[in-house]
Amino acid sequence: MAQHNVLRAMTRDGSARVLVINSKNIVDQAIAYHHTAPTATAALGRVLTAASLMGTQLKEKENSITVRFKGDGPLGGVLAVSDYMGNVRGYIENPNVDLPLKANGKLDVGGGIGRGMLTVVRDDGEGEPHVGTVEIATGEIAEDICEYFAQSEQIPTVCSLGVLVDTDCTCRAAGGIMIQLLPFADEETVSKIEKNLPLMANISALFDAGTSLNDILARAMTGIEYDVFDSFPAEYRCPCQRERVLGAIASFSEAELDETFENLEKIEVCCHFCDKKYYFTRDEVEKEKANKQ
Repeated sequence: MAQHNVLRAMTRDGSARVLVINSKNIVDQAIAYHHTAPTATAALGRVLTAASLMGTQLKEKENSITVRFKGDGPLGGVLAVSDYMGNVRGYIENPNVDLPLKANGKLDVGGGIGRGMLTVVRDDGEGEPHVGTVEIATGEIAEDICEYFAQSEQIPTVCSLGVLVDTDCTCRAAGGIMIQLLPFADEETVSKIEKNLPLMANISALFDAGTSLNDILARAMTGIEYDVFDSFPAEYRCPCQRERVLGAIASFSEAELDETFENLEKIEVCCHFCDKKYYFTRDEVEKEKANKQ
């Protein structure tokens, strides 16, 4: 049975909701698929962690959320898609990028992302999805997510994200916490949350030291009464299927298919998210096209 690595709680007075995730297994899977260098691992890992936390706030099973950083730094674009259970997938444009460490010894994710735009797309499966776009504030991911919530959704948010990359380029620890104030939050509770912020500053170090989800939650909520209302597993999960890819290619026009298959007996389609490769001949695409008509 999959390990429960997401915890959701609320302050007893209804002032704030709290989400905590241990995302090491998610980042491990991302490294396995994308073969990322350390700076790229930290950037992709943080975006995956944030998207997973945001996904757990969705209401329905069919809902999804997409978080896309498009900066001018050497990492290029970073994208993650999550469902309502926090299952997430993602990719990074330049997985081989690794920058010198910052003066404080941390990986330079902000330098890798650069300046540009953060876009969040909420799709509830009905009509047009909700799209919110803000300028990238620091490129360090957590601060940018807080800025997005403040500007686009008017929700005061505290977020701490961390990915600790080991000397052999594997993920040593990863996780995140997100606290969001609810309407009419009690000033005293808000003050206590602010006072506790330094306790969550280096969240990957907490996970690396073996601190549990419940203990991290307790640290964040020091002096505040709260209730845990559920915990569940979230993982790196790609839903790509051969049939779905074939259906997408079969929707091409004949002119597009001529261009796609020019001088080729078969084409290779590689999934951005899990690196799985699918092969198709023109005949099977035409057969699928005929079936659809």
